[in-house]
Formats: sequence, structure tokens, C-alpha cells
Amino acid sequence: MLHQWAWSETSLIIDLFTRGQGRLAVVAKGAKRPYSQLRPVLMPFQRLLVLTGVPKAAEAANVLTLRSAEYAGAGATLPPTKLFTGFYLNELLLKLLVRGDPHQRLFDAYADTLLALAAAEDESPLRAFELMLLRETGLLPELDRNTTTQERVQPGRRYQLQAEIGLVTAGGSGLSASACQAMQTALDQQDLAALRSACQSDLPSLKSQLRSLLVYHLGSPPMRTRQMMLEVRRLIESVPMSARTATGSP
Repeated sequence: MLHQWAWSETSLIIDLFTRGQGRLAVVAKGAKRPYSQLRPVLMPFQRLLVLTGVPKAAEAANVLTLRSAEYAGAGATLPPTKLFTGFYLNELLLKLLVRGDPHQRLFDAYADTLLALAAAEDESPLRAFELMLLRETGLLPELDRNTTTQERVQPGRRYQLQAEIGLVTAGGSGLSASACQAMQTALDQQDLAALRSACQSDLPSLKSQLRSLLVYHLGSPPMRTRQMMLEVRRLIESVPMSARTATGSP
């Protein structure tokens, strides 16, 4: 489940990411009722087995009816410090994927990334997923060659992702040629573990470049999860250190 909206006093409209049909919008009737069987199941970051149907009044409806939902195996249990990151992944999928367009490799990568995030000590799972998402949606240039010259990346040089151009030679803060080559190889082989490892060598630069690339393709308004994270950070920083210690705030 990527997101949910209230629909009437007792029901929800839910955006699902499915392996076979891509994003689907469904109505979960009565899901807000205290004793609904759907209520404890419809949780983010959990893999579900769902049965949907077309509303009788509209055979070509874009919003299906959720008939049933049940757990389909152990999902990711994200610690509180990783929840914003999980919701950020969901928002990326909501904004970059159109409904009804299957992306099976991306679905598998999403499930694997959630599990990796739960145990990760750095942002490499997040950066690897951003690369996979951009690759699957056709928005990522080849990382093993200069886009403007079509020359293979050269050892000792640095490179930068520019939204309107592609991968170009950059200064000292760019991505190393070896990192670019390793990321491209991992993407070609669909090896998510190797992609995470390749991301680790240039994480600060990769984060900055992917953020710029995503902002360009997403347009406005800005990502809600990112705005919320900044607001929470400002709120925490405004609290005196003594008060943070007393309340257990990070």
C-alpha cells in the first residue's frame, strides 16, 4: 500500500503497487470501521494478497473495489528513524509511475529495499532504489559513458548527472569513473546488492546529483515527505538540548 485517502465516513481509497498490474486505485469499503477485517491488514510496507473487482455501475472504472486483502508473507518492519524514508519511497512511486503500467523488477527492488533499509547503516539502499526507479522509467542516462561525447568514462576523471544533458565530465566533487562503471554494471545485471555496494563509494555526491535529477523530472509541488522531514528537523533543532535529553528526542 503506497497511500490512502478517506472516502466517505467509513471507507478508504487506496493506491496499491502490484507486481503484475503496476499501480492500482481501489476502494476499501468499510475499512475505517473499528471491526473491519481490512483495517488491521491495510498497513504500509507489508506485502499483501488482494482480490479486486470492477464496480457494477462502471465496467470501465479506473477505481476498483477491494474485495479482500490478507498478508502474503513477512514484510518490512521499519524502525521509527526509517519511516520517513519508507514513505519517501512510496511518494516517488506515486509520482513517477502511471497507473496500470507493470514494473515487475521495480516491484521486487522495492520489496528488497524495504528490508535493506531496516538494517542499513547508511543511505546506500535509498540511493540504489532511486537509480533503479530512474532506470525503469527511462529517466537515467547510461552511467558508463559521457552522454555528450559517447566516450567511455575514463579512470581518474569525475562525472556529474545533469538533468537536461546526461552524464558529463565534472570537477572534484563529481562521481568517480569507477563508481559510475560499477553502478552501470550492477544496473545491467539487475544486481541490487552490487548496486548498493557501488553507491557507497560516492554517497554524498550521488545524493546531491540524484536529488537534482529527481526534482527536475518531478517538477512542482515539492516532495511532501522531504518537506516534512525538514520541518521535523527544524522543530528538533529549536528544542534546547537539555529538553531533548529529557524527552528522549534524537
